[in-house]
Amino acid sequence: MTADVPEELTEYPLSLLLTPPPALRAPGDFDAFWQDTFAEFGTGAVSWEVTEALEPTPTHRVDRILFGSSTGEQVVAWLALPHGPVSRGRVVGHGYGGRTEPALDMLPADTAAIFPVAPGQEANAPGRFPALSARHVLAGIQNRETYSHRYSAADLWRAATVLLDAAPDAAVALDYQGGSFGGGMGALALPWDERFRRASLDVPSFGHFPIRLSRRCTGSGEAVRSYLRRHPEVRPVLDYFDAAIAASRVRIPVHVGAAVVDPSVDPRGQFAVYHALTGPKRLTVRGSGHLEGPIEELSNRLFRQGTEDFFAAARIDQD
Repeated sequence: MTADVPEELTEYPLSLLLTPPPALRAPGDFDAFWQDTFAEFGTGAVSWEVTEALEPTPTHRVDRILFGSSTGEQVVAWLALPHGPVSRGRVVGHGYGGRTEPALDMLPADTAAIFPVAPGQEANAPGRFPALSARHVLAGIQNRETYSHRYSAADLWRAATVLLDAAPDAAVALDYQGGSFGGGMGALALPWDERFRRASLDVPSFGHFPIRLSRRCTGSGEAVRSYLRRHPEVRPVLDYFDAAIAASRVRIPVHVGAAVVDPSVDPRGQFAVYHALTGPKRLTVRGSGHLEGPIEELSNRLFRQGTEDFFAAARIDQD
């Protein structure tokens, strides 16, 4: 790194990124903690209601809904149901900052999808957790039971339950797709929910905290770094929410997009999530992540197309 290049824009050699980092040691009760969390929030019925019918697309009916969050509040999601037969389902996470509309481009005509908004994030009414990412990432961090990320991951299971209630045929092939915050939350949620068949994690956050905390960044990780300097006693809590540790428990096929340069999410942590996966996996190396401009937009679109190809390959396998 030269003196005139900000630390958060460090470009790591691809050879370094493709070398697995030292394996992390999970807390002794890591699996039990997440299995208990799934038993508490991921099983049973989930209440939901349509609040607004949106303009349909040529392939899907689209509704804005509210569903019962793991926090006990009502959270927003969008439900897209095909006009024709349903062959697959998809839960779609989002980046830090929430979402205000569903991302329907590239959604196959036979795929039912739900686009949930994590507790506290934009589009939801003010509630238990704050919306601002620098505050959301610290909310409840003093204890693993109260940490915001526990509830954000749990709501992905609950969103899947809503989707399968609305489109039962989607149960035969349920996929997960998420980037950045949604990539990290997906890694945390996937090992414990056997309903998911495939997943796509783009520039996943929260991977390998010893790496994540070692470098300045422009994202939520910087808020955590700053907080830990004042409150080092909460550091053990983060090990229960490390996306790389969770990824080592994922057995389904996963497509990962990892960037060589990323000011918000350390590239070494993104690649660590990929390396930790123990099932079938595919890696797309991105030139950059979390940067503005036409090159980034093209990179995003190419990764999305790669994800559709990855999910479509499962259709061929099933046929």
